[in-house]
Amino acid sequence: MSLLDSVLPSEPTKKMTMNEPVDSSFTNTTNNLVGKAINRVDGPLKVSGQAPYSAEIYRDNQAYGVLVSAKIAKGHVESIDSSALDDIPGIIKVVTDPKHFLRNPQQGTATKAPTQGASEIFYHGQPIAVVVAETFEAATEGAQAVRVTYKDETEQAALDFAKELSNAHEVNEKEGSDKNAVNGDPEQGLADSPVTIERFYHTPNQTSAAMEPHATLAYWEEDKLILYTSNQMIASCKQQIMDALDLNKDQVQMIAHYVGGGFGSKLGIAPESIAAAIAAKELDRPVLVCMTRPQVMEATVKRSNTRQRIAIGCDEQGVINTLIHDSISSNLPDEGFFEPSALSTHYLYRGENRQVNYQQVDMNQLLSGSMRAPGEAVGMIALECAMDELAMQLDIDPIELRRRNEPEKDPSQDIPFSTRQLIACMEQGAEKFGWSERNTKPASQLEGDWWIGTGMAASSRGNSLQQSEARATLQVDTSKELGVKAVIETDMTDIGTGSYTVFSQVAADLLGLPIDHIEMKLGDSELPPASGSGGSFGAASSGSSIYLACEQLRDMIAAKVGLYADTIQLDNGYIKQVGTHNPSKTDTAIETVKGQAESLKDKISEKTGFALPKSDTSKYDFDASKSYALAEVIADYDEQKLSAKGQIKPGKNGKSHRQASFGANFAEVAVHKVTGEIRVKRMTGAFAAGRILNHNTATSQCYGGMVFGIGSALMEEVIHDKRDGRLCNHDLAEYHVPVNADVPQLDVILVEEDDPYTNPMHIKGIGETAISGAAAAIANAVYNAVGVRVYEFPITLDKLLYEMPE
Repeated sequence: MSLLDSVLPSEPTKKMTMNEPVDSSFTNTTNNLVGKAINRVDGPLKVSGQAPYSAEIYRDNQAYGVLVSAKIAKGHVESIDSSALDDIPGIIKVVTDPKHFLRNPQQGTATKAPTQGASEIFYHGQPIAVVVAETFEAATEGAQAVRVTYKDETEQAALDFAKELSNAHEVNEKEGSDKNAVNGDPEQGLADSPVTIERFYHTPNQTSAAMEPHATLAYWEEDKLILYTSNQMIASCKQQIMDALDLNKDQVQMIAHYVGGGFGSKLGIAPESIAAAIAAKELDRPVLVCMTRPQVMEATVKRSNTRQRIAIGCDEQGVINTLIHDSISSNLPDEGFFEPSALSTHYLYRGENRQVNYQQVDMNQLLSGSMRAPGEAVGMIALECAMDELAMQLDIDPIELRRRNEPEKDPSQDIPFSTRQLIACMEQGAEKFGWSERNTKPASQLEGDWWIGTGMAASSRGNSLQQSEARATLQVDTSKELGVKAVIETDMTDIGTGSYTVFSQVAADLLGLPIDHIEMKLGDSELPPASGSGGSFGAASSGSSIYLACEQLRDMIAAKVGLYADTIQLDNGYIKQVGTHNPSKTDTAIETVKGQAESLKDKISEKTGFALPKSDTSKYDFDASKSYALAEVIADYDEQKLSAKGQIKPGKNGKSHRQASFGANFAEVAVHKVTGEIRVKRMTGAFAAGRILNHNTATSQCYGGMVFGIGSALMEEVIHDKRDGRLCNHDLAEYHVPVNADVPQLDVILVEEDDPYTNPMHIKGIGETAISGAAAAIANAVYNAVGVRVYEFPITLDKLLYEMPE
């Protein structure tokens, strides 16, 4: 940027690339809102039904669409007969577009459209048309009445994962989130080890089962498409829409102010979005397409099934020298995503001989993709169950085994950890849980008709940062008590995790305002682009851009009143001077540039007649007790507002240091001695995830992860009919998730941690850390209760009954 550009009116932007550790301004704020247990600012809207979700938006002359789904697992559509719809009142049209309809959803962060085409069928439930009617009921009846003729090739379909394992092929590492890796000589190391364990674990397909089904309201304003959607990542989803429909960026606007859960299934666009857009264009009226629960389960992202081999070699004291994690997962043909099951295996435990290997099986089932904690959620089931079995084999406390294998550095890359609090999490969790009082002998504690057992597992989830931008504006607002408010804008979403709340806390802390003086605008592609919600990077990435925008405002206010940025204090709507300026090497250069800029302003004004703004600090005279109202300072600006942007980018820190959140899960279970029924009695989780933004929302995220662990361990499984590919349990009656009766007392400990390598706020993702290892803790507790190891999940009573003690 030239000096001329720097002095011409523009929106100032504070940019940061994480190339080195940074200090956090939160240590110098007065509100101290960050970290507190503040209730959700959007809570009243939600409980009163005033928070609008996409399916609840209504436009004049709106029509309703219902998808028509394929009834075969493989083949081609030969014809679509809609004649039976003629007698159904309210039917408008059956809309088809074999070229542009989506075969399947897209993955998160992708910028290209997913595979398109509705004429060739790759899985049972694939959308092939949409029936549009005046009412949802008429559209539903019409979709059921459509008759489709197929060239049925189901006999050639790959429908049985176990049978297809022999056809496993190498993965495309460029499209995955992990890579194959070898250190040392793993197989020889295993052969030479005095103590070894080698086991195979099977985990099933799972579905996100978010409360809100996928929905899109689409309408066109001339050549501009406006979409109210239920997506987690607005910026990348907009690019997917553009690519799918050959539109430019000015022709698409996506809005998702509130999203009712996603868990990965809404990271990318799904078939309903394109169907709604095409129908709205063809009919020249708004069209809402809301997927039914069976359609959500049949045609949106699922978690892949896996077969995982864990092989560990160690000495007689349990010190690991060899660790092997091989994983096979499945997906549709020509799809690059594979379940990165070994993400944490790379760095969780020591061992000079290491192997991670991925393979993929092509299946005629719905798309596999990211579901909450992709990789770790299922990978740590295998790794942590194997670690528990190794501990029993060595007669070592499972915590002590992990302690003996604590690496000083990331053993796979020989780089330091930014922070690593696994031992602290295990110790604090064990103390809270009462781990030292457990019965170590399996099948030794019978209370009435119930066998009692305890188990634990480590937890870990990699931390990352994505580029994000935000805008912060301070403006006069006489309706507020302090006469000023801050408006924060970014296209980040709130999927129920608390974005509206934690970002309000960040802004309120940095700008010295009460939280009710913050107006948060999220979920609109017209706003600055953010990372979106997913990958445990949403709060850190989007939050950091908000943090930087607010810091830029602080700098501008300081310059306005004649203070240095490190001596300004914003406190409850007032500006004060505190402390002494700490000169830096750049101060002299900055003062020189400022002087040159003022001189250049004068010259430009003389030649152009355009009066550029000048800095006038003479009216502000600070002393030990003097302060000025922030509203008064902002009122001095011509538009009575001050705006700035922030931009965060990942940098060298992500490669120079292994960044991850760590934790430990503990569980107590009861297994009925006659029926084999399993009940989780209590769970304790201790998690270290950097600075905590909000104690309530962080704890809630951990609760959710632990509940997910219950589901993964004991009940969740998507079941396909191996004959025709039909999804057998495509609703919440048959796809079992934990309900209130299944969830016991959950205790969460947030272990104090500060990590300056992650981002300027020093925070990490936490919700997905809690799910990672939770299922393994329950599985290990089941073993302790009845002495039975289960290697095929979920652990249902039929897998216990014939091996349980008498």
